[in-house]
Amino acid sequence: MSVGETTITIVGNLAGDPELRFTTSGAAIAKFSVASTPRSYDKTTGQWQDGTAMFLRCTAWRDLANHVAESLTKGMRVVVTGRLRQHNWKTDQGENRSMLALEVDDIGPSLRFATAKVDRVQRNGAATGPATDAWNTAAPAGAGATGDEPPF
Repeated sequence: MSVGETTITIVGNLAGDPELRFTTSGAAIAKFSVASTPRSYDKTTGQWQDGTAMFLRCTAWRDLANHVAESLTKGMRVVVTGRLRQHNWKTDQGENRSMLALEVDDIGPSLRFATAKVDRVQRNGAATGPATDAWNTAAPAGAGATGDEPPF
């Protein structure tokens, strides 16, 4: 990441299934859109009102692209963090056009209204699981709590 890049986090629903493709060099790329609709409570009517939906085109690369394509489907609520990019081009008629898109750094399902089961991915031949998990360490003998008390 460079200095001065615009990073944002967006919460919304996938507008469609992620599209997984590969570059000529073999790098995976997943493209998808996230729809985010603001809601506000109208005290006069006592009801929630939907605002104008914003659709943001997102691109994930390499391993992240594969994980997105394997894990997420249309309609899922997601939390996406990335770098905002502006794409500029000229139409055949010579008109200037631009579009904002998000280059995804991280994405996951929103757990506000759902649950998820996470499967760790094995990288570079390193084993995963309890034996090699740095957070899975037993307390030294005689240390910690007794009975049902936590060790901290």
